[in-house]
Amino acid sequence: MILPDTHALIWHTTLNPRLGPRAARRIDEAITEGNIAFSAISVWEVALLLRKDRIGLEIDAMQWRQEILSEGFREIPVDGVIAARSVGLTGMHDDPADRIIVATALQGHQLITADYQILNWPGTLDRFSARR
Repeated sequence: MILPDTHALIWHTTLNPRLGPRAARRIDEAITEGNIAFSAISVWEVALLLRKDRIGLEIDAMQWRQEILSEGFREIPVDGVIAARSVGLTGMHDDPADRIIVATALQGHQLITADYQILNWPGTLDRFSARR
């Protein structure tokens, strides 16, 4: 399953050129194959970014969530396993949303991210640069 990080998901939905062509192709293929998901924490992050006026979406977080669900994405809830795993990520920076997304990806998903701290994290994680 392909799991875009929040910014990669935003870039995908807004057709932002910061999402590299190979990453965009991986996401598009995963959508076609029904092999695409997002962490529920991404909706929380988008809602916060909208409230702080840090992203320019023309819709609110609930509408954005509906848009990606209708595109074929599966929503992965934050459960107790993910929450507990996120705290135990040795060497991971302290951003709670990033920790939850990484903990979610560790359930057998490939994370697409441009976050250099996640890309350089020494832990075992299937990851792909969103800028490629």
